[in-house]
Amino acid sequence: MRAKLMGLFLLGLIRVLTGSQARWTGCPPKAEQRVYFANHQSHADLVLIWAALPSDLRAVTRPIAARDYWTKTPFRQWITTAVFNAIYVSRERSANEDPLEPLVDALRQGDSIILFPEGTRGNAEEPQPFKAGLYNLALRFPQVVLVPTWINNVQRVMPKGEVVPVPVLCSVTFGTPVQLQPGEERRVFLDRARAAVIALRDR
Repeated sequence: MRAKLMGLFLLGLIRVLTGSQARWTGCPPKAEQRVYFANHQSHADLVLIWAALPSDLRAVTRPIAARDYWTKTPFRQWITTAVFNAIYVSRERSANEDPLEPLVDALRQGDSIILFPEGTRGNAEEPQPFKAGLYNLALRFPQVVLVPTWINNVQRVMPKGEVVPVPVLCSVTFGTPVQLQPGEERRVFLDRARAAVIALRDR
């Protein structure tokens, strides 16, 4: 009950602060297994995409969350676990650890996920080159729909290093799904996926 109430509170807060506009320009919101992959400029990114999804999709979509940040306090850990059902990933890992294992487990269970292929937050207008994770997931789960996503203005709501959000109109644009082509090389696919995200910027 507490988690549900907190979820409703966060939805209301996000709408007040950002307007929380969802733009489905390339595909409709649909109950199918998806990977939403987006640009990454703020810790608030996962919250904004989560809020932009319809309630039935939120229930089956799990955002990726940096373990070191989101488990730093009991409150952050409770929100990401109880409200967002987040998948924790470690930004610092041992040589024997597979960083994709938690994501693979979630996809095997039938969940959709929210992924930030840059791997870390950026400050530039365009996302940094995508890392290999998206390619490897596309290779292992060809049936999962890959939806490019552009988050606009969220870095101004919660700039890097800041803890107090500022009201700014934001939007989340969902584009036309991309698919790994037979025999397509990793870097070619990742550059194409990144371009699909950037193409949503001015829509």
